[in-house]
Amino acid sequence: METLNSKIAIVTGGGTGIGKSIALALAHQGVNVVICGRRLEALMQTAEEADKSNGRIIPVQADSASEEGVNRVIKTTLETFNSRIDVLVNNAGITGGTYIHKHDVEDWDRVMAINLRGPFLMARAVLPLMRSQFAGHIINISSESGLEYYEGDGAYGVAKHGLVALGELIQRENQAFGIQVNTVCPGMVVTEMTSYHKNLIHEKSLFPEDIADLVIWLLTRRANIKIGRTVLIQTMENPWM
Repeated sequence: METLNSKIAIVTGGGTGIGKSIALALAHQGVNVVICGRRLEALMQTAEEADKSNGRIIPVQADSASEEGVNRVIKTTLETFNSRIDVLVNNAGITGGTYIHKHDVEDWDRVMAINLRGPFLMARAVLPLMRSQFAGHIINISSESGLEYYEGDGAYGVAKHGLVALGELIQRENQAFGIQVNTVCPGMVVTEMTSYHKNLIHEKSLFPEDIADLVIWLLTRRANIKIGRTVLIQTMENPWM
């Protein structure tokens, strides 16, 4: 297995849920992590929970769906950690969907911006550096909705399908430069965005730590091992009543 000690990573949406678990798991492996999101208090809480004897977590309040926010994250990372970025985890995302003919345009644009435009902007920002390093790893957190088609998924489902396609294109364009790309498609994960569902059986669902464990494995596997286009992670039992 590859070691992650002293590598530099960026995790979007690192203040809560899956992003928080991934950031903490990376720091435990000795990775120095920059996390970003719109809620500074949540980001600070994640940073405080990191084991200080391993990697550091640096919070940056920034919207990864905006060019200004992305530039701030990249600038902070390069200035803090010696002009190198080894890992990007595109995790930031929001829910939002309904039947296409009922969809509000403003909601559609907001979901598309955060769930698809943001990963594009972040990847566009780190790829020139990773190509010059001839090394780097990008992990996109999509969804089971990025592989299946559920009625009423609306903008969320379309954006997650788009994220799967984005990851595949980035991989094909950059694998000659030693860059690996994986898109993870989780089933139902219990987070603050999903825990309100009355019919969700928590003990039969995925948890953010499950996704973080998978991300660590993807980052530490032997470099010559290529995973397929997407990685679908689900539970054995139906998490819905």
